[in-house]
Order: sequence, then structure tokens, then C-alpha cells
Amino acid sequence: MSERTVNRCGQIEAYFRREERYEGLQLVFKEHPELKDEILQAIDETIKETGAAPAVFENSEKVGSTPYAFYIEFNDDYDKDGGNFFEILLKKLGIDRCEQ
Repeated sequence: MSERTVNRCGQIEAYFRREERYEGLQLVFKEHPELKDEILQAIDETIKETGAAPAVFENSEKVGSTPYAFYIEFNDDYDKDGGNFFEILLKKLGIDRCEQ
């Protein structure tokens, strides 16, 4: 299993997780309607471009100080299609560096 964190100037945090036949990306952001729309649009565009069909879940209910998040997952990803999808999505969102 590998996990990596990427940060876009405190606006969007991206958590990537990979296990055998599973790849997932969590996009966490503070409550901001324009940012939410930007993320949704980037997900939709990437789905159209790649023809991929990931599971996309939204957690947009704030509980205390919990930020908003989208979860994008590929299960039974034998061909590792998720990696290409995530690279395209992260590029669209301007997320290009890893936090150590």
C-alpha cells in the first residue's frame, strides 16, 4: 500500500491510496461553492476524456470542523486505469506537488 499527500496552497488537499487492485483519491477542501464546482467540473471532464467509470462519493455535510471531500475510487482495477485518471484530474485542478 502506498499513500501520498498533495497540497494546492491550502485550498485542496489530495490523498492518494493504492492497494492491490484498488486506487483511490480523496480531495478535501474547505467549504467554498466555487471550489466545489471546479472539482466537480474537473471530475466530469476527466470521465468524458478517459471513458473511465470510477465510483465518486461526496461528503458535503459539515460535522463540526470536518471539511468537504470527494472520494474517487477504482475497485478491481486490474489494468491500473485509475492512475492515468488521477494524473489528468490533478493536472486539471493545478495540483502538482507532493508534501513530504
